Amino acid sequence: MKNILLGILAFVAVFLVSCTNSKAETTQITNAQFKTGDIVPNDQVCMVNNAYMGKKQLEVKHDGKTYYGCCENCKLRIPQEENARMAYDPISHQLIDKATAIIAISDKNDNVVYFENKANYEAFFNK
Repeated sequence: MKNILLGILAFVAVFLVSCTNSKAETTQITNAQFKTGDIVPNDQVCMVNNAYMGKKQLEVKHDGKTYYGCCENCKLRIPQEENARMAYDPISHQLIDKATAIIAISDKNDNVVYFENKANYEAFFNK
């Protein structure tokens, strides 16, 4: 029983840490390329963590669309979890597909926000 519990704890620890390494490695790169309010390439966003990563991410095909994740765990989660593929536009409050969204950096930590169109992006950032 003790071995099973240790195995479960080890799996949970790996699961929780698996997506944090890529973000830490690219923080210096991202600050030089883009700033808060900038539109970023979809393929450089981890759509599970909703974070701009500063380099091309792993491509995940699902229902004929392309999503991106930073690690193998993200590749597993994208097909299984709707919140990895969908987000709410902060202006229209409509549920939108991350694969076709306009994506912009929302804060100094490189978190991102998704928009259904450029007008909503511009309204959000008052551009």
